[in-house]
Amino acid sequence: MPHSVTLITTIAVSFGLALLMGLIAHRLKLPVLVGYLTAGVILGSNTPGFVADIELSGQLAEIGVILLMFGVGLHFSLNDLLAVRRIAVPGAIVQIAAATAFGAIVAHAWGWNMGVAIVFGVALSTASTVVLLRALEQRGLLKSVNGSIALGWLVVEDLAMVLVLVLLPPLSGWLGGNADTAAEISGSGLFMTLLVTFGKVAIFIALMLIVGKRVFPWLLWHVASTNSTELFILSVIAVAIGIAYGSAMLFGVSFALGAFFAGMVMRESDLSHRAAQESLPLRDAFSVLFFVSVGMLFDPKVLVEQPFRVVATLAIIIIGKSLAAFFLVLLFRYPLNTALTVSASLAQIGEFSFILAALGVSLGLLPVEAQSLIVAGAFISITLNPLVFRVIEPAQAWIRSRSSLARILERSDDPLAELPTTVASSYVTNHVVLVGYGRVGRRIGEALAEQGLPLVVAEQNRDMVEALRKRGTHAVAGDAAEPAVLIQAHVARAAMLVIAVPDTLRARRMIEIARMLNPPIEIMVRTHNEEEAALLRKESDATVFLGEHELALSMTRLVMEKIRPAPSEKRREAG
Repeated sequence: MPHSVTLITTIAVSFGLALLMGLIAHRLKLPVLVGYLTAGVILGSNTPGFVADIELSGQLAEIGVILLMFGVGLHFSLNDLLAVRRIAVPGAIVQIAAATAFGAIVAHAWGWNMGVAIVFGVALSTASTVVLLRALEQRGLLKSVNGSIALGWLVVEDLAMVLVLVLLPPLSGWLGGNADTAAEISGSGLFMTLLVTFGKVAIFIALMLIVGKRVFPWLLWHVASTNSTELFILSVIAVAIGIAYGSAMLFGVSFALGAFFAGMVMRESDLSHRAAQESLPLRDAFSVLFFVSVGMLFDPKVLVEQPFRVVATLAIIIIGKSLAAFFLVLLFRYPLNTALTVSASLAQIGEFSFILAALGVSLGLLPVEAQSLIVAGAFISITLNPLVFRVIEPAQAWIRSRSSLARILERSDDPLAELPTTVASSYVTNHVVLVGYGRVGRRIGEALAEQGLPLVVAEQNRDMVEALRKRGTHAVAGDAAEPAVLIQAHVARAAMLVIAVPDTLRARRMIEIARMLNPPIEIMVRTHNEEEAALLRKESDATVFLGEHELALSMTRLVMEKIRPAPSEKRREAG
């Protein structure tokens, strides 16, 4: 086969087989990504038949990762990231340390030296951002507090892995790597390496936030003024891939992280929503190649040759990491649902694990067997991740059914979980209970405050609750889908419940609790889906606001006001 068609062959066969296996997986009631992974196994060198170009597939998959992270950045502001920093930064660091310790202990028990064991543990400690984003998007959780915490957590993990990849080569001699590949450095040299790495990352972030926030939105607007759809799409793709490449080559930042920050600064443009929509088809198509490329790396023989070690590796990824994250989130006094969501988000590994494993093998720090176990752990954990997310609701119900366990886990003595005793009883009578203080909830809350109307906010983000209380706004921390939170907000005496979070499943629970405690209460709820809006109206008799519908009504009213003839013009026409 001529070399000139290798790229076309790889894309054609990968997409075609991914489509076929995805359809089969859907018919079997399995997640479609299982089909994509299976397509990769079939195309890989470890199974008979046609073998795709694995290196080329990996680079194509990287484009999907770049576009996916760029799209997330377009919807995820710096304020969203800063809002969860108090839990995401220490949580991610401690969780990485815990997972590394689990992996190192198990690997050392297998007879590997401590240097190898540590690298193996680090490779199991970081989750795949691509898998997380697909899971959050499919469940409508990307813009929720739980989604923001999980995404912020993984951004911190990505930054930590960038640092590990930089430091591993100079430290490989100390960890027991090959003498001819290990470059030992002194303590002062290590300090300089750290300093240079942090300096590069800091310069990159500063450039993105200071220069990028001005340049990229201006560029997008300038291209849009040409009225050329092709140029607009090209500008979006060029910025995403160009910044990702430049960040990796110049600053040592990963492609994914560079694309994420590019999307965040591009969000400052009024055209960011259009940019996200225009790049969506290409982003979804190339993200499929990521899962196919993972499948290509998987060698099924490891399941037969090392079944117990595969199980142990999976236990660290799915159980060890998840439990560490679960208790860490609860330690920060976040609700049980948040702890379970973050735990499920981290119960898999992906792209950084492969990069780290390959680097470890090249430095003589990891045996090939360890790399096979890491790839097997990634393949199986990614396959099982949708099932792990489905366990969240049953697990929460099981814990809730054991009230004493729930009280211990959620720390019922939390001062932010209830209103201060100084709040007057008259204030929490005929008041408004506002659930969620995000982009929509904040505008509602500020408008009510300007009118002097009594208000109690129920919000999962503890930092937000603390900030609201400092400003004099009454607020309680917790998941309003749980009765205790709405009870603390005194929904039983409220005149109205306003649900400003776009999670329909949780909104239905809130409505059920509110109706049970206060049957005549007025309820308003938002949604993004017409089917969900119809369901909410039918089940709850609530006033439902559909985003696109309300926008159309507002624009229509404004149009009618602008084109309606003035009274003087009407009199002239009548005369």
